[in-house]
Amino acid sequence: MSYQPFHQRRQELLEQLPDKGLALIPAASEVTRSRDTEYPFHQASDFWYLTGFTEPDGLLVLMKGRSEGESLIFTLPKDPAMEVWTGIRLGQEEAVPRLGVDQAFSLTEVDEQLIELIGEASEVWLPLEDLKLYQRYLGWRQGVRSKRKRSATLPDRLVDVAAQLAEMRLIKSADEVDLMRQAAQISADAHCRAMKACRPGMYEYQLQAELEHEFAFQGAAAPAYASIVGAGANACVLHYIANQSQMQSGDLVLIDAGAEYQGYAGDITRTFPVNGQFTPPQKQLYELVLKANQEAIKLTCPGTTLEAIHHAVLRILTQGLLDLGILSGDLEQLIEDGAFKPYFMHGTSHWLGLDVHDVGCYRLHGEARPLKPGMVLTIEPGLYFAPDRDEVDPSWRGIGIRIEDDVLVTPEGCEVFSRGVPKTVAELEALMGDEDAANT
Repeated sequence: MSYQPFHQRRQELLEQLPDKGLALIPAASEVTRSRDTEYPFHQASDFWYLTGFTEPDGLLVLMKGRSEGESLIFTLPKDPAMEVWTGIRLGQEEAVPRLGVDQAFSLTEVDEQLIELIGEASEVWLPLEDLKLYQRYLGWRQGVRSKRKRSATLPDRLVDVAAQLAEMRLIKSADEVDLMRQAAQISADAHCRAMKACRPGMYEYQLQAELEHEFAFQGAAAPAYASIVGAGANACVLHYIANQSQMQSGDLVLIDAGAEYQGYAGDITRTFPVNGQFTPPQKQLYELVLKANQEAIKLTCPGTTLEAIHHAVLRILTQGLLDLGILSGDLEQLIEDGAFKPYFMHGTSHWLGLDVHDVGCYRLHGEARPLKPGMVLTIEPGLYFAPDRDEVDPSWRGIGIRIEDDVLVTPEGCEVFSRGVPKTVAELEALMGDEDAANT
């Protein structure tokens, strides 16, 4: 990607700052895995959103009205000895043209520069939950006092820049939408690959390998989150990631997995039979969840709310549980009492973007937030009947089903990014029964 989208985002944030307002946005740091090895590095989402820069430990600084330039970045200094081991660093000379910032400095200069900038700032915006940065900020304030003595003036207002950036990130640009379509398509292709490969006797981790092979083969940096592959009763564990069990004929397997592509997350869940054929009880529950999924997607459009979509899903699922004899009583009273909660215990939707559970408030001024074009969310109803649910018929126990799609709100309604992976009973059984597809 060019630096232009990142430059535009920085300008948008600068416009929100008061004159001489100072914003500090830190990069992520590497995290030790054991001894002298690190976990794979993942850039902090807000920092990436504003810079597109993937090196650790940087700091982006924006100061509105600064005559020498309003955007500064502090990066690791060039170090030929370390670069032999960890790769070439961008360095300060290349950072200005490559990232489109006004000035670039080495991290070795950050204390000196920030003491000067804070001494001139009218107020400071930083992520208030970043305690490490906040402690450094307090140190820089003390540096202003020490350097300027009685003439020191300090900003007396702190603003949570993370909240400002969350509002910006909630509405996706056209460039972001294109990247999210690609993340969803890669994710969909991976789910189809896993379906075609699935056979009784395989292990959950073998399906995980099929998924993540496809992610990497298509250029995704990594899974967007730990892949969930839960067969049989494991599907009733919402965030099951052990992925170690052998899959048996007659079981359903739930896969919740998505690729990360150029920073953006896919997040798709499909549930299908290990042997390619639904049993009658599995089919009844599956089609109930599918009905809720499809109705929720139909309702997704500008002006509606996630709360309204969730309530529609609850009504469909609760009525279905009544029809199947799993619940009994009055529909409205059952919904009010939360009788569905033992079987559907999570929300229907969450925001999707640079983070799989992306930023953005779900309520404004105490009210459910209306959807707007450019928002991306998931639709993911489910039903789960753990093996120890003695109050239900044994034919339902050990069945877990979730169907999740990635959806963009458009001016006309919505676009389903994840439409490339089947979800009706007929489509799933046809895909899994295609011998030619299974052998490719």
